[in-house]
Amino acid sequence: MNSETVKKTTVQRIPGLVLISHYFEVPLDYSKPTGKKITVFAREVRSTENATKDDMPFLVYLQGGPGFQSPRPESNGGWLKRALKDYRVLLLDQRGTGLSTPVSHQTMNAIGDVSAQVEYLKNFRADNIVRDCEYIRKALNHGKKWSVLGQSFGGFCITTYLSLHPEGLEGAILTGGFAPLVDDPDEVYRACYTRLIEKNKQFYERYPDDAEIVSRIVKHLQSNDVQLPCGETLTPRRFLELGINFGFKCSGHSMNTIHYLLESAFVPNTPSETLSFAFLRGIENLMDFNTNPIYSLLHEAIYCQGRASQWSAERIIKEFPQFDLNSNKNSQIYFTGEMIYPWMFDEYNCLKLFKEVAEQLATYSDWPALYDIEALKSCTVPCVGTIYHNDLYVDRVMAEETAKTIRGCKYWLTNEFEHDGLREEGEKVLDRLLALLKGECDLV
Repeated sequence: MNSETVKKTTVQRIPGLVLISHYFEVPLDYSKPTGKKITVFAREVRSTENATKDDMPFLVYLQGGPGFQSPRPESNGGWLKRALKDYRVLLLDQRGTGLSTPVSHQTMNAIGDVSAQVEYLKNFRADNIVRDCEYIRKALNHGKKWSVLGQSFGGFCITTYLSLHPEGLEGAILTGGFAPLVDDPDEVYRACYTRLIEKNKQFYERYPDDAEIVSRIVKHLQSNDVQLPCGETLTPRRFLELGINFGFKCSGHSMNTIHYLLESAFVPNTPSETLSFAFLRGIENLMDFNTNPIYSLLHEAIYCQGRASQWSAERIIKEFPQFDLNSNKNSQIYFTGEMIYPWMFDEYNCLKLFKEVAEQLATYSDWPALYDIEALKSCTVPCVGTIYHNDLYVDRVMAEETAKTIRGCKYWLTNEFEHDGLREEGEKVLDRLLALLKGECDLV
Protein backbone atom coordinates (compact mmCIF):
# COMPACT_ATOMS: atom_id res chain seq x y z
CA MET A 1 0.00 0.00 0.00
CA ASN A 2 1.51 3.31 -1.04
CA SER A 3 1.28 5.96 1.67
CA GLU A 4 2.27 9.07 -0.25
CA THR A 5 0.73 12.49 0.18
CA VAL A 6 -1.68 13.64 -2.50
CA LYS A 7 -0.73 17.31 -2.42
CA LYS A 8 2.53 19.00 -1.64
CA THR A 9 2.97 19.57 2.07
CA THR A 10 2.62 23.26 2.90
CA VAL A 11 4.01 25.23 5.85
CA GLN A 12 2.40 28.28 7.42
CA ARG A 13 3.46 30.39 10.37
CA ILE A 14 1.26 32.37 12.71
CA PRO A 15 2.34 33.97 16.01
CA GLY A 16 3.49 31.19 18.32
CA LEU A 17 2.77 28.32 15.93
CA VAL A 18 4.08 26.54 12.87
CA LEU A 19 1.38 24.76 10.85
CA ILE A 20 2.23 21.97 8.41
CA SER A 21 -0.53 20.67 6.15
CA HIS A 22 -0.52 17.01 5.08
CA TYR A 23 -2.85 15.34 2.58
CA PHE A 24 -3.11 11.57 2.28
CA GLU A 25 -4.83 9.39 -0.27
CA VAL A 26 -6.47 6.48 1.54
CA PRO A 27 -8.90 3.71 0.56
CA LEU A 28 -12.57 4.51 1.01
CA ASP A 29 -13.04 0.87 1.97
CA TYR A 30 -10.01 -0.80 3.51
CA SER A 31 -11.28 -4.23 2.48
CA LYS A 32 -10.81 -2.99 -1.10
CA PRO A 33 -7.38 -1.30 -0.98
CA THR A 34 -7.16 -0.89 -4.76
CA GLY A 35 -10.66 0.56 -5.03
CA LYS A 36 -11.98 4.10 -4.66
CA LYS A 37 -9.74 6.56 -2.81
CA ILE A 38 -10.53 9.59 -0.68
CA THR A 39 -8.33 12.33 0.74
CA VAL A 40 -7.67 12.71 4.46
CA PHE A 41 -6.20 15.97 5.72
CA ALA A 42 -4.12 16.41 8.86
CA ARG A 43 -2.58 19.63 10.18
CA GLU A 44 0.64 19.22 12.11
CA VAL A 45 1.12 21.92 14.76
CA ARG A 46 4.41 22.82 16.42
CA SER A 47 5.25 25.63 18.79
CA THR A 48 7.73 28.15 17.40
CA GLU A 49 10.18 27.08 20.12
CA ASN A 50 10.09 23.52 18.84
CA ALA A 51 9.68 24.30 15.14
CA THR A 52 12.79 22.40 14.03
CA LYS A 53 12.45 19.42 16.37
CA ASP A 54 11.45 16.71 13.91
CA ASP A 55 11.98 14.00 16.51
CA MET A 56 9.31 15.18 18.96
CA PRO A 57 6.57 12.59 19.52
CA PHE A 58 3.14 13.02 17.96
CA LEU A 59 -0.12 13.57 19.81
CA VAL A 60 -3.05 13.01 17.45
CA TYR A 61 -6.20 14.96 18.28
CA LEU A 62 -9.54 13.33 17.45
CA GLN A 63 -12.45 15.76 17.37
CA GLY A 64 -15.90 15.18 18.80
CA GLY A 65 -18.95 14.72 16.62
CA PRO A 66 -19.30 12.67 14.55
CA GLY A 67 -18.92 14.75 11.42
CA PHE A 68 -16.97 17.80 12.63
CA GLN A 69 -13.61 19.01 11.43
CA SER A 70 -10.63 19.39 13.74
CA PRO A 71 -10.05 22.79 15.38
CA ARG A 72 -8.40 25.52 13.33
CA PRO A 73 -5.68 26.91 15.62
CA GLU A 74 -5.39 30.67 15.91
CA SER A 75 -2.98 30.95 18.82
CA ASN A 76 -0.85 28.90 21.17
CA GLY A 77 -3.38 28.67 23.98
CA GLY A 78 -5.66 26.30 25.87
CA TRP A 79 -5.00 22.57 25.77
CA LEU A 80 -2.87 23.04 22.65
CA LYS A 81 -0.37 25.17 24.58
CA ARG A 82 0.12 22.40 27.13
CA ALA A 83 0.33 19.68 24.51
CA LEU A 84 2.95 21.50 22.44
CA LYS A 85 5.40 21.49 25.32
CA ASP A 86 5.83 17.74 24.89
CA TYR A 87 4.46 16.92 21.44
CA ARG A 88 3.91 17.79 17.87
CA VAL A 89 0.11 17.85 17.63
CA LEU A 90 -1.66 16.37 14.63
CA LEU A 91 -5.14 17.82 14.12
CA LEU A 92 -6.95 15.23 12.03
CA ASP A 93 -9.94 16.14 9.89
CA GLN A 94 -11.79 12.85 10.19
CA ARG A 95 -12.88 11.44 6.85
CA GLY A 96 -15.81 13.36 5.41
CA THR A 97 -15.06 16.54 7.38
CA GLY A 98 -13.13 19.74 6.77
CA LEU A 99 -10.55 19.19 4.03
CA SER A 100 -10.93 15.40 4.08
CA THR A 101 -13.11 14.72 0.99
CA PRO A 102 -16.06 16.42 2.71
CA VAL A 103 -19.56 14.97 2.83
CA SER A 104 -22.20 17.62 2.18
CA HIS A 105 -25.39 18.15 0.22
CA GLN A 106 -23.19 19.66 -2.48
CA THR A 107 -20.81 16.72 -2.83
CA MET A 108 -22.98 13.64 -2.53
CA ASN A 109 -24.71 13.76 -5.90
CA ALA A 110 -21.36 12.94 -7.48
CA ILE A 111 -21.32 9.68 -5.52
CA GLY A 112 -24.37 8.32 -7.32
CA ASP A 113 -27.93 7.34 -6.45
CA VAL A 114 -29.34 6.64 -2.98
CA SER A 115 -27.97 3.11 -2.88
CA ALA A 116 -24.48 4.28 -3.83
CA GLN A 117 -24.59 7.04 -1.20
CA VAL A 118 -25.62 4.58 1.50
CA GLU A 119 -22.76 2.25 0.61
CA TYR A 120 -20.38 5.20 0.62
CA LEU A 121 -21.45 6.49 4.04
CA LYS A 122 -21.12 3.09 5.68
CA ASN A 123 -17.38 3.72 5.58
CA PHE A 124 -17.41 6.83 7.79
CA ARG A 125 -17.60 5.43 11.31
CA ALA A 126 -14.91 5.09 13.98
CA ASP A 127 -13.44 1.85 12.62
CA ASN A 128 -12.34 3.49 9.38
CA ILE A 129 -11.26 6.68 11.14
CA VAL A 130 -8.90 4.47 13.12
CA ARG A 131 -7.68 2.76 9.96
CA ASP A 132 -6.95 6.20 8.51
CA CYS A 133 -4.92 7.00 11.63
CA GLU A 134 -2.89 3.84 11.19
CA TYR A 135 -2.32 4.57 7.51
CA ILE A 136 -1.08 8.05 8.34
CA ARG A 137 1.02 6.85 11.27
CA LYS A 138 2.97 4.53 8.99
CA ALA A 139 3.47 7.26 6.42
CA LEU A 140 4.13 10.28 8.60
CA ASN A 141 5.63 8.76 11.74
CA HIS A 142 7.64 6.06 9.98
CA GLY A 143 5.66 3.35 11.73
CA LYS A 144 6.59 4.52 15.24
CA LYS A 145 3.89 4.51 17.90
CA TRP A 146 2.14 7.74 18.76
CA SER A 147 -0.28 9.02 21.39
CA VAL A 148 -3.89 10.09 20.90
CA LEU A 149 -6.20 12.61 22.56
CA GLY A 150 -9.93 12.20 21.92
CA GLN A 151 -12.70 14.60 22.90
CA SER A 152 -16.23 13.13 23.09
CA PHE A 153 -16.74 11.09 19.89
CA GLY A 154 -12.97 11.33 19.47
CA GLY A 155 -12.76 9.24 22.64
CA PHE A 156 -15.15 6.72 21.08
CA CYS A 157 -12.66 6.48 18.22
CA ILE A 158 -9.88 5.82 20.72
CA THR A 159 -11.88 3.00 22.30
CA THR A 160 -12.10 1.51 18.81
CA TYR A 161 -8.36 2.17 18.32
CA LEU A 162 -7.58 0.23 21.51
CA SER A 163 -9.78 -2.59 20.20
CA LEU A 164 -8.49 -2.85 16.63
CA HIS A 165 -4.94 -1.47 16.55
CA PRO A 166 -3.44 -1.04 20.02
CA GLU A 167 -0.01 -1.78 18.54
CA GLY A 168 0.00 1.73 17.08
CA LEU A 169 -0.45 3.54 20.39
CA GLU A 170 2.05 4.84 22.92
CA GLY A 171 -0.68 6.34 25.10
CA ALA A 172 -4.35 7.32 25.04
CA ILE A 173 -6.19 10.26 26.61
CA LEU A 174 -10.00 10.47 26.54
CA THR A 175 -11.90 13.59 27.62
CA GLY A 176 -15.63 13.02 28.04
CA GLY A 177 -15.36 10.19 25.56
CA PHE A 178 -15.51 6.70 27.05
CA ALA A 179 -17.80 4.98 24.56
CA PRO A 180 -20.72 2.94 25.90
CA LEU A 181 -20.06 -0.68 24.97
CA VAL A 182 -23.51 -1.31 23.50
CA ASP A 183 -24.81 -2.85 20.29
CA ASP A 184 -27.49 -0.24 19.56
CA PRO A 185 -28.40 3.23 20.86
CA ASP A 186 -31.58 2.42 22.82
CA GLU A 187 -30.05 2.34 26.31
CA VAL A 188 -27.89 5.33 25.43
CA TYR A 189 -30.97 7.40 24.63
CA ARG A 190 -32.91 6.20 27.67
CA ALA A 191 -30.07 7.44 29.82
CA CYS A 192 -29.73 10.64 27.80
CA TYR A 193 -33.42 11.55 28.03
CA THR A 194 -33.27 10.96 31.79
CA ARG A 195 -30.33 13.35 32.13
CA LEU A 196 -32.01 15.82 29.80
CA ILE A 197 -35.01 16.00 32.11
CA GLU A 198 -32.66 17.00 34.92
CA LYS A 199 -30.96 19.58 32.68
CA ASN A 200 -34.35 21.11 31.82
CA LYS A 201 -35.22 21.32 35.52
CA GLN A 202 -31.87 22.97 36.16
CA PHE A 203 -32.51 25.45 33.36
CA TYR A 204 -35.90 26.51 34.72
CA GLU A 205 -34.57 26.64 38.28
CA ARG A 206 -31.86 29.00 37.08
CA TYR A 207 -34.23 31.06 34.91
CA PRO A 208 -37.80 30.55 36.21
CA ASP A 209 -39.26 33.36 34.10
CA ASP A 210 -38.12 31.57 30.93
CA ALA A 211 -40.88 28.98 31.32
CA GLU A 212 -43.45 31.60 30.29
CA ILE A 213 -41.28 32.83 27.40
CA VAL A 214 -40.73 29.31 26.05
CA SER A 215 -44.45 28.56 26.29
CA ARG A 216 -45.23 31.83 24.49
CA ILE A 217 -42.76 31.04 21.70
CA VAL A 218 -44.13 27.53 21.21
CA LYS A 219 -47.73 28.79 21.04
CA HIS A 220 -46.66 31.47 18.54
CA LEU A 221 -44.97 28.86 16.35
CA GLN A 222 -48.00 26.58 16.54
CA SER A 223 -50.24 29.40 15.29
CA ASN A 224 -47.96 31.11 12.77
CA ASP A 225 -45.78 30.16 9.83
CA VAL A 226 -42.43 31.57 10.93
CA GLN A 227 -39.55 31.60 8.48
CA LEU A 228 -35.93 31.59 9.57
CA PRO A 229 -33.58 33.95 7.68
CA CYS A 230 -32.39 30.96 5.63
CA GLY A 231 -35.98 30.40 4.41
CA GLU A 232 -36.69 27.28 6.47
CA THR A 233 -39.76 27.02 8.69
CA LEU A 234 -39.20 27.24 12.43
CA THR A 235 -41.48 24.64 13.96
CA PRO A 236 -41.94 24.14 17.71
CA ARG A 237 -39.96 20.88 17.68
CA ARG A 238 -37.12 22.50 15.81
CA PHE A 239 -37.04 25.41 18.28
CA LEU A 240 -36.89 22.95 21.18
CA GLU A 241 -33.76 21.33 19.73
CA LEU A 242 -31.87 24.23 21.29
CA GLY A 243 -31.58 22.00 24.34
CA ILE A 244 -28.64 20.35 22.59
CA ASN A 245 -26.61 23.18 24.15
CA PHE A 246 -27.60 22.37 27.74
CA GLY A 247 -24.54 20.19 28.31
CA PHE A 248 -21.92 22.87 27.66
CA LYS A 249 -20.58 25.55 29.95
CA CYS A 250 -18.74 28.02 27.73
CA SER A 251 -17.94 29.35 24.25
CA GLY A 252 -21.42 30.58 23.45
CA HIS A 253 -23.08 27.16 23.72
CA SER A 254 -24.70 26.68 27.11
CA MET A 255 -27.89 27.09 29.12
CA ASN A 256 -26.92 30.70 29.61
CA THR A 257 -26.62 31.17 25.84
CA ILE A 258 -30.20 29.94 25.39
CA HIS A 259 -31.47 32.22 28.15
CA TYR A 260 -29.86 35.28 26.61
CA LEU A 261 -31.28 34.31 23.24
CA LEU A 262 -34.77 34.03 24.73
CA GLU A 263 -34.46 37.52 26.19
CA SER A 264 -34.61 38.96 22.67
CA ALA A 265 -37.23 36.58 21.29
CA PHE A 266 -39.99 39.09 20.57
CA VAL A 267 -39.85 42.49 18.90
CA PRO A 268 -41.01 45.06 21.48
CA ASN A 269 -43.75 47.61 20.88
CA THR A 270 -45.26 46.04 17.75
CA PRO A 271 -49.01 45.87 17.01
CA SER A 272 -48.82 42.10 16.51
CA GLU A 273 -46.55 39.58 18.19
CA THR A 274 -43.39 39.08 16.10
CA LEU A 275 -40.27 37.03 16.68
CA SER A 276 -37.15 39.13 16.22
CA PHE A 277 -34.63 38.71 13.42
CA ALA A 278 -31.82 38.50 16.01
CA PHE A 279 -33.60 35.63 17.76
CA LEU A 280 -34.24 33.73 14.54
CA ARG A 281 -30.69 34.24 13.31
CA GLY A 282 -29.39 33.15 16.71
CA ILE A 283 -31.24 29.86 16.39
CA GLU A 284 -29.63 29.27 13.00
CA ASN A 285 -26.18 30.00 14.40
CA LEU A 286 -26.61 27.44 17.17
CA MET A 287 -27.54 24.56 14.84
CA ASP A 288 -25.00 22.70 12.70
CA PHE A 289 -27.29 20.16 11.06
CA ASN A 290 -27.22 21.76 7.60
CA THR A 291 -23.45 22.17 7.50
CA ASN A 292 -22.43 18.84 9.07
CA PRO A 293 -24.69 16.11 7.66
CA ILE A 294 -22.57 13.19 8.87
CA TYR A 295 -23.66 14.12 12.38
CA SER A 296 -27.32 13.52 11.48
CA LEU A 297 -26.80 10.60 9.13
CA LEU A 298 -24.52 8.50 11.35
CA HIS A 299 -25.18 9.74 14.86
CA GLU A 300 -27.18 6.67 15.83
CA ALA A 301 -25.01 4.33 13.76
CA ILE A 302 -21.94 5.15 15.87
CA TYR A 303 -23.49 2.92 18.55
CA CYS A 304 -24.45 0.03 16.29
CA GLN A 305 -22.74 -3.36 16.17
CA GLY A 306 -24.72 -5.96 14.24
CA ARG A 307 -27.99 -4.14 14.82
CA ALA A 308 -30.05 -1.39 13.21
CA SER A 309 -30.79 1.83 15.08
CA GLN A 310 -34.36 2.01 13.74
CA TRP A 311 -34.58 5.70 14.64
CA SER A 312 -33.82 5.01 18.28
CA ALA A 313 -34.27 8.56 19.61
CA GLU A 314 -37.69 8.84 17.95
CA ARG A 315 -38.82 5.54 19.46
CA ILE A 316 -37.40 6.06 22.93
CA ILE A 317 -38.79 9.58 23.45
CA LYS A 318 -42.26 8.02 23.59
CA GLU A 319 -41.23 6.50 26.92
CA PHE A 320 -40.81 10.01 28.35
CA PRO A 321 -44.11 11.98 28.43
CA GLN A 322 -42.23 14.97 29.83
CA PHE A 323 -41.31 15.84 26.22
CA ASP A 324 -44.85 15.51 24.86
CA LEU A 325 -46.05 18.96 23.77
CA ASN A 326 -49.65 17.75 23.81
CA SER A 327 -49.59 16.64 27.43
CA ASN A 328 -51.67 18.79 29.76
CA LYS A 329 -49.58 17.58 32.71
CA ASN A 330 -46.50 19.49 31.65
CA SER A 331 -46.34 22.86 33.41
CA GLN A 332 -43.02 23.52 31.71
CA ILE A 333 -42.06 22.75 28.12
CA TYR A 334 -38.92 20.66 27.91
CA PHE A 335 -36.20 21.08 25.33
CA THR A 336 -34.78 18.07 23.55
CA GLY A 337 -31.06 17.48 23.15
CA GLU A 338 -28.48 15.48 21.22
CA MET A 339 -31.01 13.45 19.28
CA ILE A 340 -31.67 12.91 15.59
CA TYR A 341 -35.27 12.52 14.42
CA PRO A 342 -36.71 11.49 11.01
CA TRP A 343 -38.61 14.78 10.69
CA MET A 344 -35.33 16.67 10.55
CA PHE A 345 -34.83 15.35 7.03
CA ASP A 346 -38.05 17.17 6.08
CA GLU A 347 -37.31 20.49 7.79
CA TYR A 348 -33.60 21.19 7.26
CA ASN A 349 -32.99 22.14 3.65
CA CYS A 350 -29.57 20.53 3.36
CA LEU A 351 -30.81 17.31 4.97
CA LYS A 352 -33.81 16.91 2.67
CA LEU A 353 -31.59 15.46 -0.05
CA PHE A 354 -30.53 12.73 2.37
CA LYS A 355 -34.00 11.62 3.47
CA GLU A 356 -33.97 8.23 1.68
CA VAL A 357 -30.32 7.72 2.57
CA ALA A 358 -31.10 8.32 6.24
CA GLU A 359 -34.00 5.86 6.14
CA GLN A 360 -31.80 3.12 4.72
CA LEU A 361 -29.01 3.76 7.20
CA ALA A 362 -31.51 3.63 10.07
CA THR A 363 -32.70 0.18 8.98
CA TYR A 364 -29.26 -1.25 8.14
CA SER A 365 -28.25 -3.93 10.64
CA ASP A 366 -25.01 -5.43 9.33
CA TRP A 367 -22.74 -2.91 11.02
CA PRO A 368 -19.34 -4.40 11.90
CA ALA A 369 -18.04 -4.48 15.46
CA LEU A 370 -16.44 -1.32 16.80
CA TYR A 371 -15.15 -2.71 20.07
CA ASP A 372 -13.34 -5.87 21.17
CA ILE A 373 -14.09 -6.45 24.85
CA GLU A 374 -11.32 -9.02 25.26
CA ALA A 375 -8.79 -6.69 23.64
CA LEU A 376 -9.83 -3.90 26.02
CA LYS A 377 -9.56 -6.23 29.02
CA SER A 378 -6.02 -7.19 28.03
CA CYS A 379 -4.96 -3.67 26.96
CA THR A 380 -1.32 -2.73 27.57
CA VAL A 381 -1.56 0.85 26.27
CA PRO A 382 -1.37 3.44 29.07
CA CYS A 383 -4.82 5.03 29.09
CA VAL A 384 -6.29 7.91 31.12
CA GLY A 385 -9.37 10.07 30.85
CA THR A 386 -11.93 12.39 32.34
CA ILE A 387 -15.50 11.43 33.11
CA TYR A 388 -17.76 14.39 33.80
CA HIS A 389 -20.26 13.62 36.53
CA ASN A 390 -23.04 15.72 34.99
CA ASP A 391 -22.24 15.01 31.33
CA LEU A 392 -25.38 15.35 29.21
CA TYR A 393 -23.94 13.55 26.19
CA VAL A 394 -21.93 10.65 27.61
CA ASP A 395 -23.60 8.75 30.44
CA ARG A 396 -21.42 8.64 33.54
CA VAL A 397 -22.38 5.10 34.55
CA MET A 398 -21.74 3.67 31.09
CA ALA A 399 -18.49 5.63 30.83
CA GLU A 400 -17.22 4.25 34.12
CA GLU A 401 -18.09 0.71 33.03
CA THR A 402 -16.03 1.21 29.88
CA ALA A 403 -13.11 2.77 31.75
CA LYS A 404 -13.09 -0.18 34.14
CA THR A 405 -13.15 -2.60 31.20
CA ILE A 406 -9.96 -1.09 29.74
CA ARG A 407 -7.14 -2.78 31.60
CA GLY A 408 -5.12 -0.36 33.69
CA CYS A 409 -7.14 2.71 32.68
CA LYS A 410 -7.06 5.59 35.16
CA TYR A 411 -9.92 8.06 35.05
CA TRP A 412 -10.63 11.36 36.72
CA LEU A 413 -14.30 11.61 37.74
CA THR A 414 -15.17 15.26 38.30
CA ASN A 415 -18.13 17.61 38.60
CA GLU A 416 -15.90 20.65 38.13
CA PHE A 417 -16.57 20.75 34.39
CA GLU A 418 -19.30 20.02 31.88
CA HIS A 419 -18.72 18.14 28.61
CA ASP A 420 -16.58 20.98 27.26
CA GLY A 421 -13.99 20.90 30.03
CA LEU A 422 -11.16 20.59 27.49
CA ARG A 423 -12.43 23.72 25.77
CA GLU A 424 -13.11 25.66 28.97
CA GLU A 425 -9.89 24.98 30.89
CA GLY A 426 -7.91 22.84 28.49
CA GLU A 427 -4.45 23.63 29.79
CA LYS A 428 -5.43 22.62 33.33
CA VAL A 429 -7.34 19.50 32.25
CA LEU A 430 -4.67 18.21 29.88
CA ASP A 431 -1.82 18.98 32.30
CA ARG A 432 -3.40 16.76 34.93
CA LEU A 433 -4.16 13.99 32.46
CA LEU A 434 -0.62 14.00 31.09
CA ALA A 435 0.75 13.82 34.63
CA LEU A 436 -1.61 10.92 35.29
CA LEU A 437 -0.53 9.22 32.07
CA LYS A 438 3.15 9.55 33.02
CA GLY A 439 2.56 8.37 36.57
CA GLU A 440 3.53 11.76 38.00
CA CYS A 441 0.31 12.18 40.01
CA ASP A 442 -2.53 10.12 41.37
CA LEU A 443 -6.30 10.56 41.29
CA VAL A 444 -6.55 12.30 44.67
